[in-house]
Amino acid sequence: MIELTQAAASEILRLQAIRQNNNNHLRLVVKTGGCSGLYYDLEFPPEIGSRDRHYECLGISILVDEQSEPYLQGLKLDYSEDLMGGGFRFHNPNAQASCDCGHSFTPHPTAEDAS
Repeated sequence: MIELTQAAASEILRLQAIRQNNNNHLRLVVKTGGCSGLYYDLEFPPEIGSRDRHYECLGISILVDEQSEPYLQGLKLDYSEDLMGGGFRFHNPNAQASCDCGHSFTPHPTAEDAS
């Protein structure tokens, strides 16, 4: 299961409104790269893909591909602002380590084995 905070859901809805996106889909993807080996990517797809896993949280449709799902189980996505600007914060129980930016992580071996 993936959880959104109210702040994250509000920011997602704000971004969708700017893009004039008529759906409420958010795709979370884990890709290879970044300073810790894997990184998060957020997308606003026009529709649900045939291979997407589908979650609902606070009125947001969250889509996850099969390869990313083991890395995202239990993820809590938050949004906060500080003097440097705003950004999404990923709280992932499957991360063994994260880089300082918070967008790249090294998974626990159990998450890698599940993928």
